[in-house]
Amino acid sequence: MAGNALAVRQALVRAGIAVTALLAAVSTLYLLGTFLEAHGPGPLGALGEVLASTLVTLGYAAGLLAGTDVLQFRFVWNSLATGVLIGVVGPLVGTYVVHREMALIGETLAHTAFAGVAFGLFFAASTGWSAPVLLPALVAGVLGAFAVQWLTEHTDAYGDVPIAIMLTGSFALGTIVISVGGGFSGLNIESYLFGNVGFVTPDGAWLMGALSAIVVAVVAARHKQLLFITFDEQAARVAQIDVGRHNTLLIVLTALVVVGAMQVLGIVLVAALLVVPVAAAAQVAANFRESLFLGVLFGEVSVILGMIAAFALNSPAGGTIVMIAIAIYVLAVAATSGGSAAISTH
Repeated sequence: MAGNALAVRQALVRAGIAVTALLAAVSTLYLLGTFLEAHGPGPLGALGEVLASTLVTLGYAAGLLAGTDVLQFRFVWNSLATGVLIGVVGPLVGTYVVHREMALIGETLAHTAFAGVAFGLFFAASTGWSAPVLLPALVAGVLGAFAVQWLTEHTDAYGDVPIAIMLTGSFALGTIVISVGGGFSGLNIESYLFGNVGFVTPDGAWLMGALSAIVVAVVAARHKQLLFITFDEQAARVAQIDVGRHNTLLIVLTALVVVGAMQVLGIVLVAALLVVPVAAAAQVAANFRESLFLGVLFGEVSVILGMIAAFALNSPAGGTIVMIAIAIYVLAVAATSGGSAAISTH
């Protein structure tokens, strides 16, 4: 009986991951199509238009079968495609972050990105600069990642002290810049703070697609090293793995995810998707590989259900997604009677 239950569970996980991979592939193709449509020369632009239009038409038909016609709108596709990719890369990176007991790093980098948004808005309001505001947020997030790692390596304080300093300091800086800028009249700061399901611009969606491709490629290429430093840093040093470089790499990957995800989840809540689905997966997973898969699966379910509910209720996307993720976590805790599964590296 136990063997049959395990086989069914593994089959369900594989099926869920297959569906998630399909959604991610469709989302990536859509974003590629719209990018080529907007920027591709000649034949590439025409190919991008055909690709994007075909996917929208097929999605619209599927939506009608489900009783909705919202999939005919490109802004909905931008939001959903971005959300699908967030559901993949958030828990993917979060799995390493949580098991390294660095759960606060996502919150810290989100606040650092907020300072970048504030500077970007201030610069745009002062000069008429029209570049996407997420670009300075990305720069600030990556610089913040390097700053956290440098402080961790060059101070004698406890491990979470540099993180706390960066978290509070960067948010304080952002609030000062916003105050000096007079609140940037005409721009909705709340959309950056709390997320907005209709807030995702084509530029923001394309940025999320590019960042997701980078994150997935790097994690796939450096998985063994990241796994090694996650569970046995001292042994990794003995094996001559550059622990400092891989710690920095992990923090930078976290920054990329945070900046891409903040347009849907908001700066205040973006870190939750790195932590909550992973915590739920850790409750029920038997090993690290299963924890990784389940974290992505739980994250994807949280994002999709949360965005659907946000569309229907006109509620903040970030808060809705996070509450569904917490509900999944509570169910995982209940299913294991409050006991956390022992995660192995196999």
